[in-house]
Amino acid sequence: MSDPFAVDDTTFEGAVLGSETPVLVDFWAPWCGPCRLVCPIVEAIGREQGERLKVAKLNIDESTGIAQRYSVFSIPTLILYRDGKEAGRWVGFQRKDELERRINAVLG
Repeated sequence: MSDPFAVDDTTFEGAVLGSETPVLVDFWAPWCGPCRLVCPIVEAIGREQGERLKVAKLNIDESTGIAQRYSVFSIPTLILYRDGKEAGRWVGFQRKDELERRINAVLG
Protein backbone atom coordinates (compact mmCIF):
# COMPACT_ATOMS: atom_id res chain seq x y z
CA MET A 1 0.00 0.00 0.00
CA SER A 2 1.37 3.39 -0.99
CA ASP A 3 -0.10 6.82 -0.39
CA PRO A 4 0.31 9.47 -3.08
CA PHE A 5 3.14 11.93 -2.50
CA ALA A 6 3.69 15.47 -3.73
CA VAL A 7 6.46 16.36 -6.16
CA ASP A 8 7.59 19.72 -7.50
CA ASP A 9 10.21 21.23 -9.77
CA THR A 10 12.99 20.38 -7.31
CA THR A 11 11.98 16.83 -6.36
CA PHE A 12 10.51 15.52 -9.62
CA GLU A 13 13.69 14.14 -11.16
CA GLY A 14 14.78 12.11 -8.15
CA ALA A 15 11.35 10.95 -7.00
CA VAL A 16 9.86 10.17 -10.41
CA LEU A 17 12.56 9.74 -13.04
CA GLY A 18 14.96 8.11 -10.59
CA SER A 19 12.40 5.68 -9.17
CA GLU A 20 12.93 1.96 -9.68
CA THR A 21 9.16 1.53 -9.34
CA PRO A 22 6.88 2.96 -12.05
CA VAL A 23 5.31 6.28 -11.04
CA LEU A 24 1.93 7.62 -12.11
CA VAL A 25 2.06 11.43 -11.91
CA ASP A 26 -1.19 13.35 -11.55
CA PHE A 27 -0.69 16.85 -12.99
CA TRP A 28 -3.43 18.94 -11.36
CA ALA A 29 -4.44 22.33 -9.93
CA PRO A 30 -6.73 23.16 -7.01
CA TRP A 31 -9.13 25.21 -9.18
CA CYS A 32 -9.67 22.34 -11.68
CA GLY A 33 -13.03 20.58 -11.27
CA PRO A 34 -12.12 17.43 -13.25
CA CYS A 35 -8.89 17.22 -11.21
CA ARG A 36 -10.95 17.03 -8.04
CA LEU A 37 -13.01 14.23 -9.58
CA VAL A 38 -10.01 12.14 -10.64
CA CYS A 39 -8.09 12.71 -7.38
CA PRO A 40 -9.80 9.99 -5.28
CA ILE A 41 -9.50 7.54 -8.19
CA VAL A 42 -5.77 8.12 -8.54
CA GLU A 43 -5.28 7.92 -4.77
CA ALA A 44 -7.21 4.62 -4.61
CA ILE A 45 -5.11 3.14 -7.40
CA GLY A 46 -1.96 4.19 -5.54
CA ARG A 47 -3.14 2.46 -2.38
CA GLU A 48 -4.29 -0.68 -4.19
CA GLN A 49 -1.24 -1.08 -6.45
CA GLY A 50 1.37 0.17 -4.01
CA GLU A 51 3.63 -2.82 -4.58
CA ARG A 52 4.07 -2.20 -8.28
CA LEU A 53 3.17 1.47 -8.74
CA LYS A 54 3.73 4.77 -6.94
CA VAL A 55 1.48 7.79 -7.35
CA ALA A 56 2.79 11.34 -7.29
CA LYS A 57 0.85 14.58 -7.50
CA LEU A 58 2.25 17.71 -9.13
CA ASN A 59 0.45 21.04 -8.75
CA ILE A 60 1.02 22.76 -12.10
CA ASP A 61 0.49 26.23 -10.59
CA GLU A 62 3.41 25.67 -8.23
CA SER A 63 5.64 23.66 -10.61
CA THR A 64 5.32 25.30 -13.99
CA GLY A 65 8.78 24.17 -15.13
CA ILE A 66 7.98 20.45 -15.02
CA ALA A 67 4.55 20.98 -16.57
CA GLN A 68 6.13 22.90 -19.46
CA ARG A 69 8.99 20.41 -19.90
CA TYR A 70 6.51 17.55 -20.31
CA SER A 71 4.05 19.54 -22.46
CA VAL A 72 1.17 19.40 -20.00
CA PHE A 73 -1.31 21.82 -21.57
CA SER A 74 -4.59 20.42 -20.18
CA ILE A 75 -5.40 19.06 -16.75
CA PRO A 76 -5.87 16.61 -15.32
CA THR A 77 -3.06 14.90 -17.17
CA LEU A 78 -1.83 11.55 -15.88
CA ILE A 79 1.60 10.41 -17.04
CA LEU A 80 3.02 7.00 -16.20
CA TYR A 81 6.82 6.98 -15.98
CA ARG A 82 8.75 3.74 -16.15
CA ASP A 83 12.54 3.53 -16.01
CA GLY A 84 12.71 7.33 -16.14
CA LYS A 85 10.71 7.61 -19.37
CA GLU A 86 7.12 8.37 -20.23
CA ALA A 87 5.30 5.07 -20.78
CA GLY A 88 1.70 6.29 -20.93
CA ARG A 89 -0.30 9.54 -20.94
CA TRP A 90 -3.98 10.16 -20.36
CA VAL A 91 -5.66 13.58 -20.45
CA GLY A 92 -8.97 14.43 -18.81
CA PHE A 93 -11.16 12.54 -16.39
CA GLN A 94 -10.60 8.78 -16.36
CA ARG A 95 -12.94 6.25 -14.78
CA LYS A 96 -11.17 3.97 -12.33
CA ASP A 97 -11.72 0.77 -14.31
CA GLU A 98 -10.52 2.39 -17.54
CA LEU A 99 -7.45 3.92 -15.93
CA GLU A 100 -6.55 0.60 -14.29
CA ARG A 101 -6.92 -1.17 -17.64
CA ARG A 102 -4.62 1.35 -19.31
CA ILE A 103 -2.03 1.16 -16.54
CA ASN A 104 -2.10 -2.64 -16.61
CA ALA A 105 -1.65 -2.61 -20.40
CA VAL A 106 1.55 -0.57 -19.95
CA LEU A 107 2.91 -2.43 -16.93
CA GLY A 108 1.92 -5.90 -18.11
